[in-house]
Amino acid sequence: MSNYQVNNTNINALVSWIEQGIVAIPEIQRPFVWKPSKVRDLLDSLYNDYPVGYIITWQNPDARLKDGTVSHGKKILIDGQQRVTAIMAAVSGKEVVTKEYSKRRIKIAFNPMEQAFEVQNPAILKDRRWIPDISEVFDQGFDTFGFIHQYCKANPEISNNKLNEILQKLTSMKYSSIGVIELAHTLDIEVVTEIFIRINSAGVTLSQADFAMSKVSVNDVHNGPLIRKTIDYFCHLIKSPSIYDKIVHNDQEFAETDNFYKIKWLKGYNTNIYEPSYSDLLRVAFTFKFLRGRLSNLVSLLSGRDFETREYKEDIVKDSFERLHDGVLKFISETNFKRFIMILKSAGVINAKLVRSQNALNFAYALFLLLREKKVNDSTINKVVRKWLVASLLTERYSGSPESMFDFDIKRFNSSENPMDYVTKVEAGELSQAYWDNILPTNLDTSVTSSPYFNLFVMSQIYDKDNAFLSKSITVQQLIEERGDVHHVFPKKYLQNNGFNNTRQYNQIANYAYTEQVVNLAVKAQSPKDYMETVKKQIENDSKKIGEIDNRDYLTRNLEMNCIPDSIFDLNHSNYEEFLQQRRSLMAKKIGDYYSKL
Repeated sequence: MSNYQVNNTNINALVSWIEQGIVAIPEIQRPFVWKPSKVRDLLDSLYNDYPVGYIITWQNPDARLKDGTVSHGKKILIDGQQRVTAIMAAVSGKEVVTKEYSKRRIKIAFNPMEQAFEVQNPAILKDRRWIPDISEVFDQGFDTFGFIHQYCKANPEISNNKLNEILQKLTSMKYSSIGVIELAHTLDIEVVTEIFIRINSAGVTLSQADFAMSKVSVNDVHNGPLIRKTIDYFCHLIKSPSIYDKIVHNDQEFAETDNFYKIKWLKGYNTNIYEPSYSDLLRVAFTFKFLRGRLSNLVSLLSGRDFETREYKEDIVKDSFERLHDGVLKFISETNFKRFIMILKSAGVINAKLVRSQNALNFAYALFLLLREKKVNDSTINKVVRKWLVASLLTERYSGSPESMFDFDIKRFNSSENPMDYVTKVEAGELSQAYWDNILPTNLDTSVTSSPYFNLFVMSQIYDKDNAFLSKSITVQQLIEERGDVHHVFPKKYLQNNGFNNTRQYNQIANYAYTEQVVNLAVKAQSPKDYMETVKKQIENDSKKIGEIDNRDYLTRNLEMNCIPDSIFDLNHSNYEEFLQQRRSLMAKKIGDYYSKL
């Protein structure tokens, strides 16, 4: 049996199928992303009888009910949503929802004399040659005879017969042919997932999360649209609380649900530490509720797949939707989310740029939710989540494709009576003394400022409430919160003047320190030996030229905070490589001490 069959239908029939629910558009699988000009071009192709591509549909696998009968699912529109939405918006006059959750009409105008389409604009509204909105022509109550009479009266250069001929051609667009590729309902979920992921729509590569969201969206029997909206609105509100009123105005039905009440707290909430996308939310909810890491498994479970018998069962569909819904509600809980953010802050994560691995954050939240569900005591949860997050960053545990590691780790945490036992086991294997003495200093040998290892060093400084380099009262945390920049301990210009012209040389992260701008400007292009001599003299003479440090003991402490070796007072360009090695070792030790205190 073929994996698919190819048929032809027309635009009118397709729109009718969608309105009748025979083919389900996942309710805003992605927001409508086409520009109005692209809608115009699509209509022009239909008018000129050019091919406009295929749409791809797939019927859910037949699920077996408890009484032995078979449930036939809806057909899902896998590819072609943007085209179908564009047609319904322009021809049927339906509103589309933008990425900002504003509803708007896309009005396409038509000039019968030039047989040209254009996006409606103020100039067109003033030009009698244009039909300003073609949806009026497609309306069932459109008075063709009366319109022709009025139009030709205003534009005598076109005859009644010619205009009638053109209008007939325009309205016949709804009978234009469009290809439909129907994927066989007997196809294995994994195969359909792979087909779905390989399809590109509007220039955006689809993912397993997109497919899962499509599966959720079209199942109105098990509250799929409610779950989808909860996920989607939460992820938009966490980034843009200002869209709250638009959601209330545009989706009053959802605004009256208990789910909406549970995300209302986002209206006045701002965080730049963890801003999950719908893919992140799905992954976290799925990982902790199903104890699995592969999102393709979620698609299978939402379809009712029994992994042992390879059959599809309605009771599995029902159970999977209920568990996913519960996982989503746990994720969006104000108490859970804010407590997780506090754990991140307590580990020194005060800004999203300090943790570039979204996967590490996602697993940390999944772990938090799992331990909460297992009723582990709060202090243990705090410690385990903090240490696991930092350990996963140290080892880059979830870099690349994280799914198999998510699957492995969540199962181990679930089966451990004491979650710290699993943390300790991983530490013994991956964070041995050799790691701190050799591997981490080697990892610090890089010029990539977004390196997780430099970020971990900064997190350790925030955790210890360290002051910035050569600063008496300004902390590293304050500089980051005010978007301060890192500066070079060996000034960049100084190194360039002495032959270090390779960016990988002077931009080593072991040459970076958070410093006040006024301090950096005062240092200029001097060697460390020279500018540190000025600092020593200002302590002796009580004349502040570089920063505000006026005490030798505090200067020593400040250097320790920033992992600057004591030799700094004697260093010039000839000692640069030696300095980098010394500082990497000190930075690694500080990160190790920080990790042990979490």
